[in-house]
Amino acid sequence: MKHSATFFDLATGPQARAVWPLPEPALTYFPDVRSAHSGRDLTAGAATIPRGAAMVDDEPHVPVLLDRCVELLAPALTQRDSAGTGAVLVDGTLGAGGHAQRFLTRFEGLRLIGLDRDPDALRIAGERLAPFGDRVTLVRTRYDGIAEALAENGFPAGHVDAILLDLGVSSMQLDRPERGFSYSTDAPLDMRMDSEADLTAAEILNTFDEKALTRLLREFGEERFASRIARYIVRRRADAPFSTTGELVELLYQAIPAPARRTGGHPAKRTFQALRIAVNAELESLRDAVPAALAALRPGGRIVVMAYQSLEDRIVKGAFAAATASRTPPGLPVELPGLGPEFTALTRGAERAGSDEIERNPRSAPVRLRALQRVGGE
Repeated sequence: MKHSATFFDLATGPQARAVWPLPEPALTYFPDVRSAHSGRDLTAGAATIPRGAAMVDDEPHVPVLLDRCVELLAPALTQRDSAGTGAVLVDGTLGAGGHAQRFLTRFEGLRLIGLDRDPDALRIAGERLAPFGDRVTLVRTRYDGIAEALAENGFPAGHVDAILLDLGVSSMQLDRPERGFSYSTDAPLDMRMDSEADLTAAEILNTFDEKALTRLLREFGEERFASRIARYIVRRRADAPFSTTGELVELLYQAIPAPARRTGGHPAKRTFQALRIAVNAELESLRDAVPAALAALRPGGRIVVMAYQSLEDRIVKGAFAAATASRTPPGLPVELPGLGPEFTALTRGAERAGSDEIERNPRSAPVRLRALQRVGGE
């Protein structure tokens, strides 16, 4: 197996651990987490992993809509033969490698290019996919770097058979409390998908002015109390800078009115989403990634994109609508040669997970799946 990434050792154990024990005030907001230790002890306290979410190193995660992804992409991968001989699949959001493993097992002639910005993900996926040897190439990059990654590995634009993008934060990242993505455990305010990137959630909270914080929370988190939360953040950091997720969650319980906290899920959900998107420039990356992915497909090639929140899905929906639209000037009675749609839709709107899927894997509940096929080919 070929790698284009640097790997690091991960602390492993029987379950995901809190980075340090929660301060007593924060226990109010994390009722399921307790610790009898003190200090920054990686083995102190444990957060309960949601039912249906597998652990990072002990068992594989449950990939979302796995069977449906295989069903949608299989026709593009098997045009030569049923084993996928010579076909190339790009998994642009490799994560722990669950989707990739299924495809490589199902199609014995398949070549996989796996992209991820997270070196921990690449290490874990690399170990998982090692049995497939040289059929796998892993590249450390964001998914908007798909064109460069393919070119560097000998695949020019227009020669890829299938592409899979499973957007948002991965289960692996959520299940490692020290990464700071989850509001259910106390951890450093990090949220970087690439651990070597400069910007962290703590830096945003401690340096952005009130106006910038309000805009970030409103645009990326769709948080209706954005201005109120921003005001509380600025006031709180004047006494001491933010450093942990527990401190932020405690503030959010103070800033968001009690009636609003009782509906719409956890009150920290939207703020954590906004910070994560800002730290990782997720929407900017996605706006560039979808057109690049479409351009990489050969005639007859297919793409599946799974989004988990409305901001992502809006970008995907817009890009797919443009790709399936005719470029013939409006008002003409016939389609002009060469100006017809470049892609056709494989799904009617966005597909959602069924009740059985959600029961097996609760994290599939918000997914919106869209798929296209490039016009042409056999």
